[in-house]
Amino acid sequence: MHRTLQKYFGYSEFRPLQEDIINDVLNKKDTFVLMPTGGGKSICYQIPALMMDGIAIVVSPLISLMKDQVDGLVSNGISAAYLNSTLSHREVQETTRAILDGNLKILYVAPERLCMKSTLDLLSYVNVSLFAIDEAHCISQWGHDFRPEYHRLGFLKEKFPDVPVIGLTATATPKVKDDTIKLLKLKSPSVYVASFNRSNLTYDIRPKKDSYGDLVKYIQGQAGNSGIIYCNSRKSVESISKKLNNKGFHTLPYHAGLSDSKRHEHQERFIRDDVDIIVATVAFGMGIDKPNVRFVIHYDLPKNIEGYYQETGRGGRDGLECECILYFSRGDWYKIKYFIDQMSKKSERDIATVKLRDMIDYCESTTCRRKVLLSYFGEELESDYCGGCDVCLKPRDTFDASDAARTLLSCVDEVNERFGMTHIVDIISGSMAKKIKSYKHDRLKSHGTGDGYSKSEWLDMAREMVRLGYLDVKGARYPLLSLNKKSREILAGGEVYLTRSSDAVSVKASRAKRNTSKTAASKVPTSKTTASKSATSKTTTSKGATSKTTTSKTTTSKSATSKRSTAPKKPKRVPTPISRPDKKLFDRLKILRKKLAVDEDVPPYIIFADTSLRQMAVKYPIRNEEFLDITGVGEFKLKKYGPIFMEEIARYLKGSK
Repeated sequence: MHRTLQKYFGYSEFRPLQEDIINDVLNKKDTFVLMPTGGGKSICYQIPALMMDGIAIVVSPLISLMKDQVDGLVSNGISAAYLNSTLSHREVQETTRAILDGNLKILYVAPERLCMKSTLDLLSYVNVSLFAIDEAHCISQWGHDFRPEYHRLGFLKEKFPDVPVIGLTATATPKVKDDTIKLLKLKSPSVYVASFNRSNLTYDIRPKKDSYGDLVKYIQGQAGNSGIIYCNSRKSVESISKKLNNKGFHTLPYHAGLSDSKRHEHQERFIRDDVDIIVATVAFGMGIDKPNVRFVIHYDLPKNIEGYYQETGRGGRDGLECECILYFSRGDWYKIKYFIDQMSKKSERDIATVKLRDMIDYCESTTCRRKVLLSYFGEELESDYCGGCDVCLKPRDTFDASDAARTLLSCVDEVNERFGMTHIVDIISGSMAKKIKSYKHDRLKSHGTGDGYSKSEWLDMAREMVRLGYLDVKGARYPLLSLNKKSREILAGGEVYLTRSSDAVSVKASRAKRNTSKTAASKVPTSKTTASKSATSKTTTSKGATSKTTTSKTTTSKSATSKRSTAPKKPKRVPTPISRPDKKLFDRLKILRKKLAVDEDVPPYIIFADTSLRQMAVKYPIRNEEFLDITGVGEFKLKKYGPIFMEEIARYLKGSK
């Protein structure tokens, strides 16, 4: 196993969980793998495919992903191909012949192609070693990227009962994971859940105020780096791309309104480093293997956390640092909610609304971003400080909000928990709106009791109380505030510390007795609030999330075992994993790599990833054994590219003396 890893992929050791997963597949055991982008999912089926007799069939949702994967395998000396609609009749025949002759180890197909009678007839004549279902979350309607064509893949275990099936995805909540295992009909599968913690990513939520000006300022400092800017509409994509180009940046747009050929052209130019920045809708990105994306910017609010996590995960796939910036405005809620309301099925509207609310909660959270994000996917991060998000790096002050909290909770109690947040705030703000009068809520004891804060400040506090678990929200489309055990404790005299609104506290509030921030903030550190304990209460987490192996209690099969990689207790921002490279040599090697990539008509990273070039620019390898010691250099690449790169390094060393 290790020999195969070194020979074809140039790695000296496996990443967490990979070796156990590969052993299970080699033992023909059905397996489900939940591993973040950049975690090394492909190795989990590619190594078994090379070691087992027969041909491995990989189901992939995108043509571009198939091509990139096959190009990468071929560049490592592995016989691989794909069957899809881009091939000519002659090319299909050539690939079919290679399959029948046993000359291929790995074949990529789309789910539609796999389900065709002609494909199934073809596979009946060959020895199939395994089925790998990539982007397996697409099978679940609970997932953010449901694809009906994936729904039929459960037939594989019926038609090929003795062939192991491995489902792989980078994005799935516990519910989606269980649903996927059930729909694929995996038999007593091993379930592996790697840590979702991408410690090389930095998360930063910025207010959507002069966002374009801030965007320009940011990317001016990213000269030469690759980045993705996500927008929610085609109009925004075209506008931002055009304005940035007029500013002197080299960008290309990508959205569903462009022709297939134009989208393919723009994607290829980005992947091949011909352009630094792609401005795109979420139509761009699934399966993009470009490893050197150094920043991912969401110019608009994502629709759900799964999509956000997957999109940010397209940055830093090489393990080097990547900044993930999201410009947030509550106004985006209404734009997205409009489209949700157009959905025909109530169940779909409710699911989408809850997911959008979770996204809003993440953006407004005053707890470590990484902690909230991981908790959403069922993983607990023990530390309250990750050192890699805006909350941790730029903490906001806390103040004693106990009296304000009791004012809010008393009003919720007085209206018998039958109204939503805006209505409650209207009552305590003393509103005389028609709706308030129609319910006779202007006669309540709570009416007008919140004059110490503005309406926006009350809304901020109410939202934070919900996030911290001091208030519950019930209902999807029409959420109502309700009290819980923590609410009762506060009403009985308990203390609450909240963070200051990003807007200045009103002058009237500063005079009010309840604003005791000068003393409270100095006496009560943020860690003494219950934020770290309850901010993620919506997601149930397992105590086994930070242990190496646990028995799964949620998989559909009682005999399925779930294993999770250990999450670091005190994660820190990961520095460049190698010493500082010689920039002049690194730039020369990038130019050489680009030339070879153009000659071979492949993306530059297929030749070598940035991590490999950086190591070369540190270690200056000029002998075979030294070059083979570079990460990503296997025997095939040593033979094919070694002499060329070592000659360039030697020439540089000679010239620098």
